[in-house]
Amino acid sequence: MRLARTLATLALIVAVAACQSTQPPRASADASPARGPAAVDAARMMAAGREPQNWPTHGGTYYEQHYSTLDQINDGNVGGLELAWHYDFDTNRGQEAMPLVVDGVMYTTSAWSKLFALDAATGREIWKYDPEVIGAKAVHACCDVVNRGAAVWNGKVFFGTIDGRLIAVDARTGKPVWSTVTVDQKQAYTITGAPRVVKGKVIIGNSGAEYGVRGYVSAYDAETGKLVWRFYTVPGNPADGPDGAASDEVLARLANKTWNGQWWKYGGGGTVWDAIVYDPDLDQLYLGVGNGSPWNHQIRSAGKGDNLFLSSIVAVNPDTGKYIWHYQETPAESWDFTATQPIILADLAIGGRPRKVLMQAPKNGFFYVIDRATGRLVSAEKYANVNWAEKIDLKTGRPVEYPRARYASDTTFMNPAGIGAHAWHPMAFSPKTGLVYIPAMEVPLNYSNDTSFKFRPGRWNTGINFGGPVTGKVVDPIGRPSSGTINIGGHLLAWDPVTQKEAWRVPMGQPWNGGALATAGNLVFQGNTTGQFVAYRANTGEKLWSFDAQAPIIAGASSYSVNGQQYVAVLVGYGGSMGVATPFPGPAIEQPNGRVVAFRIGGGKALPPYTPQLKGPAAPPAETFAPKLVAEGGGLYAANCRVCHGGVILPDLRRSGVLADKAAWQEVVIGGALEPRGMVSFRDNLTPQQAEAIRAFVAGEARKLQAEQKAGKAG
Repeated sequence: MRLARTLATLALIVAVAACQSTQPPRASADASPARGPAAVDAARMMAAGREPQNWPTHGGTYYEQHYSTLDQINDGNVGGLELAWHYDFDTNRGQEAMPLVVDGVMYTTSAWSKLFALDAATGREIWKYDPEVIGAKAVHACCDVVNRGAAVWNGKVFFGTIDGRLIAVDARTGKPVWSTVTVDQKQAYTITGAPRVVKGKVIIGNSGAEYGVRGYVSAYDAETGKLVWRFYTVPGNPADGPDGAASDEVLARLANKTWNGQWWKYGGGGTVWDAIVYDPDLDQLYLGVGNGSPWNHQIRSAGKGDNLFLSSIVAVNPDTGKYIWHYQETPAESWDFTATQPIILADLAIGGRPRKVLMQAPKNGFFYVIDRATGRLVSAEKYANVNWAEKIDLKTGRPVEYPRARYASDTTFMNPAGIGAHAWHPMAFSPKTGLVYIPAMEVPLNYSNDTSFKFRPGRWNTGINFGGPVTGKVVDPIGRPSSGTINIGGHLLAWDPVTQKEAWRVPMGQPWNGGALATAGNLVFQGNTTGQFVAYRANTGEKLWSFDAQAPIIAGASSYSVNGQQYVAVLVGYGGSMGVATPFPGPAIEQPNGRVVAFRIGGGKALPPYTPQLKGPAAPPAETFAPKLVAEGGGLYAANCRVCHGGVILPDLRRSGVLADKAAWQEVVIGGALEPRGMVSFRDNLTPQQAEAIRAFVAGEARKLQAEQKAGKAG
């Protein structure tokens, strides 16, 4: 029996190795011949794993494992890792891009949709391109004016802009080749995600579900910028008929009947704002679809129907956009449980045989392993604290929800909530350890049904009263009394996708830590909100090395080599939805401008000296306001201002220089005086009297802050 088991094990190993196209044989470092800039074609992209010196696409290869086969930097010598160079940006808004590197040239984007080409060995600027996005567009960016990166193909660099353009730039000169508007710019669409290039087509999605848009993905010819196909993820107004798009057939056959009420008036949502992954083995394109618009299923779809393809992974033909299969992770999505989180492709030995799978750790807290040929669920287990569902039924693929998870009557303490157990931050998979490394977090919120919901085009529409203090009864989704206390935290989680069990974790304290990078040197790199860039031993989680980057890191890193020298590079700079909406504990610090930092063994460089600067003092007006006006302003502030001005990036209104001046306040809030800097006029949503009510509320909060500052309890 022992011999039989041994032979069976050897046979399985051979079978897995035979089909392991996700890890092609390594080539010698820097083996690529002389080429023009960004000389990437289909053959080269398919064999990206054979050129470990390059990082030519999001996640490193089409499999998006965020894994480098370079091992010059390893767990034995990482202590000698030093800064090699840095490059400073011109903005302190969130930095979420993952740098690409092709033949010694780095291509990256920054906040405000700017594009840069840098010498990957020295950081020297080769060129930069500014698409000159208007500042007023920032009001439609739910989660900061971020950009998660570029794509390269045939001598061109492609990137999306916050105002919905897709632009192709000459990789040699930095001059635009073509530009196309991918959205209706009169609506609240934005683009924050990185495009992908597949078989000569640039694939791009969009954002804006909270603001009342309808999601879709588009494919454009990489040479001309002409539209090739489009796939809508949710149905439109039935009265308008088919869209003339690749999605027409499947929407009519499967999706339409899963929607109810008049969802199209709210847009429906379903934006594909991050995960777009190509499978070179099966020639399929996987789309990670987002949340509904509004979030609340009771309002969006009269509380009926699964609402395809919200919170789903959809496989389509990359040549035509035609539907192949789908798997819906959260039917009738009602919590902002998107399926837009990173998707990783791999070949795993499961149940005694090799399987081609995709893996995802979405917001809803379950880790999914899905057969990527058929879309059938292989396994799903909780990787985080989850109280909305007991489990995922493996026969039906559907969650077994707890009775009060949908917050129909009570205030319900949800964990996870809209921030999610994992957001856009890249997770990584190491074939050497067999582990997935997840930037996981815990950010629960109190949800209750917004019985006075009124749809506001171009503004946040959730249909939920969430967060903040709660009056009355609070229950968990099972119906048990809850204190509703909000405790938040984050950790780097090593997860075994075969056994669906935790291998190790490293607590971080705060959530919203950086993406993960795994390497063949038995290392995992991750930045965090304390500003440390850290290397961990991949098989145990032991901390081996760290670097003080002087500002929080939320982006994912990449690794490459130039002239036989391995580098690890990452963008530094806090922002995103947590950055604009949630304050840090402790002193209020002005965030410095973002930058790129790159490291190698014996790099020998250092960052310039940096002294953190405290934000200014509270600036309450001398006048007082009627309690009724203050109370009205509190509700208006929560509905219009808190989502942007509650964090550490955008101005703290309690410290604003215009707070004490009624006329100046009106010029900004109603007149739009600061639109070039991103503060759009609210004249379409607020009356001057309501703007004054908000000033009254903020004035009271400023007086509280002033008292805390005098007592030494606040910065």
